[in-house]
Amino acid sequence: MLIKKPVDIKPSEITPENVFRNRRQFMKESSRLMLGVAVAGSMPSIANAQSGASLKAPAPVGLVRTDPAYWLKNKFASIKSAPDSGPFYTGESLTPYRDVTRYNNFYEFGMDKSDPSSKSGEFKADPWSVEIAGEVAKPGTYHLEDILKPVDLEERIYRLRCVEAWSMVIPWIGFPLADLIKQFEPNSKAKFIEFETLIDADSMPGIRSIYSIVDWPYREGLRMDEAMNPLTMMAVGVYGDYLPAQNGAPMRLVVPWKYGFKSIKSIVKINFRETMPNTTWNDLQSNEYGFYANVNPEVHHPRWRQDTERRLPQTLFSRTRIETRLFNGYADQVASMYGDMDLSQYF
Repeated sequence: MLIKKPVDIKPSEITPENVFRNRRQFMKESSRLMLGVAVAGSMPSIANAQSGASLKAPAPVGLVRTDPAYWLKNKFASIKSAPDSGPFYTGESLTPYRDVTRYNNFYEFGMDKSDPSSKSGEFKADPWSVEIAGEVAKPGTYHLEDILKPVDLEERIYRLRCVEAWSMVIPWIGFPLADLIKQFEPNSKAKFIEFETLIDADSMPGIRSIYSIVDWPYREGLRMDEAMNPLTMMAVGVYGDYLPAQNGAPMRLVVPWKYGFKSIKSIVKINFRETMPNTTWNDLQSNEYGFYANVNPEVHHPRWRQDTERRLPQTLFSRTRIETRLFNGYADQVASMYGDMDLSQYF
């Protein structure tokens, strides 16, 4: 089913949380609201509704929705909602929008969790181009509009597990990475895909910080079968709206069975390679951050355990710790790719 939603929705206009306590109630209530004039033209995604998560956070700094390009508005006019069952749906309570957009690792803006939302005000996501290079039939530099033009946007609710042992449940908007790959026709030599994040010291203060530990640009990579897996997606939105800067605007990778640092943000280059690429965290500390970075409760980080995780949000009086699952709970969809590998060695 396609959900038609205005793209000019303001956070203050989003339907109150109590309307969204469950999916069926939401369908009933939204039908009534659409017949009246009480709602200021807002109809959030059905998938946003299923958990009762709060959607009333103020717009974070750097949010692309302030002046989106007309073509991006058109893409967001019709979004296919998340299904009622896995693997593109978890049935778990969503992490509130405020936490998703204000608790981030994005070192280009700073090393504190609040830096990406508070220091991204100068970031611009339009116009945006992506360089396609390497073992493909159609290399070149492409405007984001051309990359997104042939794809249909859909909503997927995924678990996100950080290597730091905290986790969220997030409703992403995007499309399968496989759809992007097919556009550029990789040849038989393309065994890996390498990604790079934007370098812009003017709008990304973390890049010019004397405390930076990263050799810019931030780089990540996947094996081709991982990239083509149906779970792997390119996200251009979150919670039914455009990606904020701190979440990787205008386009980021989402690989839900891997630790979060694999899901590279604000992508400006995609390179198809015959050999495994160097990646940022693996280069920085290979004994702590492997190339594969599959979520694995049996392979602990040298400085902390990985068999449990803190499910956000958390407060002083409400702390939730849950067991971590192999491949972040997506083993049925991805375990076969690693059947002949020792996961304690190839971590």
